[in-house]
Amino acid sequence: MEEKKVLLKAENIKKYFPITGLFGKVENYVKAVDGVSLELYQGETYGLVGETGCGKSTLGRTLIQLLQPSEGTIILDGEDISRLTTAESRKLRRRVQMVFQDPYTSLNPRKRIGDILTEALDIQNIGSSDERMDIAMELMQQVGLLVEHYYRYPHELSGGQRQRVGLARALIVNPELVVCDEPVSALDVSVQSQILNLLVDMQKKRKLTYLFISHDMAVIRYVSDRVGVMYLGHLVEEADTAELFRNPRHPYTQVLLSAVPSPNPHVRKQRTVLEGDLPSPIDPPAGCVFHTRCPYATERCRRETPEMRSVGEGHKLACHREEA
Repeated sequence: MEEKKVLLKAENIKKYFPITGLFGKVENYVKAVDGVSLELYQGETYGLVGETGCGKSTLGRTLIQLLQPSEGTIILDGEDISRLTTAESRKLRRRVQMVFQDPYTSLNPRKRIGDILTEALDIQNIGSSDERMDIAMELMQQVGLLVEHYYRYPHELSGGQRQRVGLARALIVNPELVVCDEPVSALDVSVQSQILNLLVDMQKKRKLTYLFISHDMAVIRYVSDRVGVMYLGHLVEEADTAELFRNPRHPYTQVLLSAVPSPNPHVRKQRTVLEGDLPSPIDPPAGCVFHTRCPYATERCRRETPEMRSVGEGHKLACHREEA
């Protein structure tokens, strides 16, 4: 079996946002991402799932240096990109890009679509003026846009068309890694499948690696090769997609999957409902961060933080309950 190449490796990534009080004194921190380690293999789609506020979008932005990590190391194809200068960050943009969640606010309303797309080529000094226009128009056609859209403004396009522009903008510099941050959550259901199929198609054509962030388990199952489950800034489970959906081991993953509707109207699923509110990332619980809502929590869960460990081929878990 051919060994997979690791494109990006993140170790113990933390991202804390300071909370300032009187006279700008730092009084506390929002611990958005708190010690996450993962690997992305070249050519795969890694799905990152969790409820709103779990830190998955912050992690995605930190991995590609849109946010500086508070702690930890990020290695991209053997190169440490954890702390880059402004000039180095600009070079990095040719290798990593992002498709944002909201196609209505991620595009500059004062610029035509053509200018939005060619701006990246201009910044990276790729091609002449005429060549940039040709590159943009060719890519527009690949993502399902018409040539006439080149001269339109974002408000003249539908939500699906704007997200196609967002994808084209990310791909125009031929990146290796693309972070897709909830790219279909703001779209109609009928348009979501079109964009997902487009993402899969472009990945095959360009040999892209995706970090796909979503709260929708059905979407994650459709596009992902592997899945990581986040809760309150921590990665609690990771496995191949088929394995995770067949054999979820962490209680939080089981809760997420129980909320996915059954396609068979005659099959009634038993849904697990979490009790209590999501703890604050300003003051997360000691021990296992999930113990305040976990039906299986023990005294050990309240005292000790579980380490991520292997529980099968490609299956990792951070839970005391599963330990021998």
